[in-house]
Amino acid sequence: MNRKGTWIGYTAAIAVIVILMAVAKLTVGGEFAGTIWSLFPPVVAIILALVTKETYISLFVGILAGALFVGNYAPVASLDTMLNDGFLGAIADGWNAGIFMFLVLLGIMVALINTAGGSAAFGRWAVKHVRGRVSALLFTFLLGVLIFIDDYFNCLTVGSVMRPVTDRQKISRAKLAFIIDATAAPVCMIAPVSSWAAAVSATAQDLGVNGIQLFIQAIPYNFYSLLTIVFVITLAILGVDYGPMAAAEMKALQGELGALSEENEEQKPRASVWDMLFPVITLVVFCVIGMMYVGGFWSGASFIDSFADTDASVGLPWGCIVAVLITYIYLLCRRVITFKEASACITKGFIAMVPSMLILTFALTLKNMTGLLGAADYVAGLIEGAASELFAMLPAVIFLVALGLAFASGTSWGTFGILIPIVLPVFANAPELLMIGISACLAGAVCGDHCSPISDTTIMASAGANCDHIQHVSTQLPYALSVAGISFVCYVLAGFIQNWIICLAVGAVLTIALLVIVKAVSSKKKANT
Repeated sequence: MNRKGTWIGYTAAIAVIVILMAVAKLTVGGEFAGTIWSLFPPVVAIILALVTKETYISLFVGILAGALFVGNYAPVASLDTMLNDGFLGAIADGWNAGIFMFLVLLGIMVALINTAGGSAAFGRWAVKHVRGRVSALLFTFLLGVLIFIDDYFNCLTVGSVMRPVTDRQKISRAKLAFIIDATAAPVCMIAPVSSWAAAVSATAQDLGVNGIQLFIQAIPYNFYSLLTIVFVITLAILGVDYGPMAAAEMKALQGELGALSEENEEQKPRASVWDMLFPVITLVVFCVIGMMYVGGFWSGASFIDSFADTDASVGLPWGCIVAVLITYIYLLCRRVITFKEASACITKGFIAMVPSMLILTFALTLKNMTGLLGAADYVAGLIEGAASELFAMLPAVIFLVALGLAFASGTSWGTFGILIPIVLPVFANAPELLMIGISACLAGAVCGDHCSPISDTTIMASAGANCDHIQHVSTQLPYALSVAGISFVCYVLAGFIQNWIICLAVGAVLTIALLVIVKAVSSKKKANT
């Protein structure tokens, strides 16, 4: 589209938004909170981002719409809401500040490894040991599964380690971002020792339920997470792609990988593969220790309890800063990097993470606007209204509601934090459906988080792969929705037969069959051209 056509499209989109906001004003007056209009700002931001490919502008328009709703269209009140409750609230929040610090520290770690030649050395090792595209994809998948402690940590670590490997096999950065994203939140949601398990456990514990036990019992029915693993493995083995991802992979084979910026790997004769492996292993070990420390492990808490009570926004920076210091000293002692080069990595790492932090700030601000508008109350009312009429179908309904809320708000933790207190009393007299309902809630939250362009995990996956954020979202969306559709079928079955083995087997067969059919159709098209 030319520049004139782009501006016409933007103008038309803004005109539609203004008209809809006028309709909202006429419909509910000034009481937007707790109504369907509370979901309007994130939906606007998401649609604009997907259509225009302009992430920052789209998020800002959504934030502005939310602020105008909260301020009842009064200019001063709306501006005050956007700044104080939105942007400043997002930056000042302790959790968010910890995550920002973690991002900066990881950026510094990656800069140190690259400057020391560790990435290039690992790439040379991978050329000899990781042969072919299938091996590269499966290796990326395996590494993502192994780093199950936290999704942020997963995204950036797997991305920095595997970029040289996938680049040499001409795998697009969009495909790498999808594998990273698919092994981040979905895997964390079925790992009993992870920050996600801790969040679910804490939410349930507040309601008088054994949180970690509830989480573990819900794993077999978490169809979206389990089927995503089946999908990724089958996709890699069959070598099939569809939708926008197929186009991205075709360009990658021609040399257009889709990297967001050029990356110059330092080639140093003294560098070895351990100059990458040692920092990464150190990072993993000390992040685990940091989360255990914050959770009270050295104050007498058990290993499981320390993870249930930890705070990832403190534990991850705690572990990361120790790992960065050890890596700094290690690389200097190895004489693969000078003191001046190592010091320059501090600013280099920070600059590399600025786009991710900027997008994350906008996404968190939009999330604050959605919270002020009471989207949670509106969604809670939907579930309570459906409970009496669609009891056997309720797990499937909960899955869709959780998916929609997580997609619109960009937060899976916030979604299951809202829905678990609603789901528990709904199934109080039906214990056989309780685990299915909780699992549907968690699976829907992960799925919505996986699909949403304003999800922090999706943003981190883009940063880890160093690819355009909107390209990652658009290429991943058909894959995530395919697994979501099959998961929905599984929850419909589960509500009636209540047997996870049968339901999961049906889901796995449908997932594999889908990809086999896609491969057969694409092969037939190639044969006819």
